[in-house]
Amino acid sequence: MRLTSERADARTWAEEQLAELFGEGFPEFITADRTVKRYIGRVREYFAEFDLLLVDERDVPVAGGWGVPLRWDGTVGDLPGGYTDALARAVEGREQGLEPDTFVICGAVVTPSLKGRGLGGEALLALRRAAEGAGLTRVLAPVRPTAKEQYAITPIESFMDRRRDDGTHLDPWIRTHERLGAEILAAAPASQTMTGTVAEWEKWTGLRLPISGEYVIPGGLSLLRVDRNADSGVYHEPNVWMRHA
Repeated sequence: MRLTSERADARTWAEEQLAELFGEGFPEFITADRTVKRYIGRVREYFAEFDLLLVDERDVPVAGGWGVPLRWDGTVGDLPGGYTDALARAVEGREQGLEPDTFVICGAVVTPSLKGRGLGGEALLALRRAAEGAGLTRVLAPVRPTAKEQYAITPIESFMDRRRDDGTHLDPWIRTHERLGAEILAAAPASQTMTGTVAEWEKWTGLRLPISGEYVIPGGLSLLRVDRNADSGVYHEPNVWMRHA
């Protein structure tokens, strides 16, 4: 498959093409991160050059990825708290006039019917090339481990060390990053925080939540904590910080 990379806003795409690309999506509760909502509009405005699509020889978008530039001193202690904090640091750094030196890969998607063909890795490589072209010498990613859903009660600090008998990581998305030379830096146990009422969480998860306590939820990488007296549910999404360059 011959691929070219271009900005997502370079032209208008057919709705059915984008619907196919983003057909798998994320759990509905992923939109309940209130801090992301405060920053995402400015992210799209400020950093459109880092929102990329991979287009095949039929001129159809088959994968994509995006990220943000920020300032990082190269130490684990100075890592953003996770995905949400990376967006906030990038936006606030831009507004304060700070010169970024690091690129954070925030996400990548592949057309569901084309998974398993290495397109996720190609999207990561395209983002790395974009970072290099912008003079950003460091590349990080708060990786959302796709297999963690099967181990929701396992702390991310333990999960990120789990490997198969052949030495490769248990998680396929972490494996993809590692095949491209990335290394694990640290856990991000609260990379995102999603909050909502009990009724909202029941809608998002399709579960009845009759008592206060912790719940395993569909699509969740950790546990949902419900407080019925406060009419509140809080879910912390864990990621794994990995460094590509």
